[in-house]
Amino acid sequence: MRILVAEDNHINQMVVTKMLDRLSYTADFVCDGREAVAAAGRVLYDVILMDVMMPIMGGIEASVAIRHSESPAHRAHIIALTANAMDEDRERCIDAGMDDFISKPFVLDTLREKLSVIAAAIQGVG
Repeated sequence: MRILVAEDNHINQMVVTKMLDRLSYTADFVCDGREAVAAAGRVLYDVILMDVMMPIMGGIEASVAIRHSESPAHRAHIIALTANAMDEDRERCIDAGMDDFISKPFVLDTLREKLSVIAAAIQGVG
């Protein structure tokens, strides 16, 4: 799978990198929402792990922009990464076009489960 991680915090980038390595995935990284929108315009990502709170452009705004620019033939799975775990936060993410939601801090098993579901859907299983 092609994975993009939009995360402004260097420590969080390192944690996600190690988790993805353990799951045998690699990813491209960007540091803000504007870079995420640009990257998604250049590459057909299967998954975008999108931090909600980033400088320049946050994950909510970036997700809306990505959804508006996507081709009908390809739709990335956008997963919100956020420390805000209230129901209204989840609703804001879904309303912005995100497909799923992971509360920070998260563990390897959570990421594994989310990516496994997407991988199965891409392969037409389940």
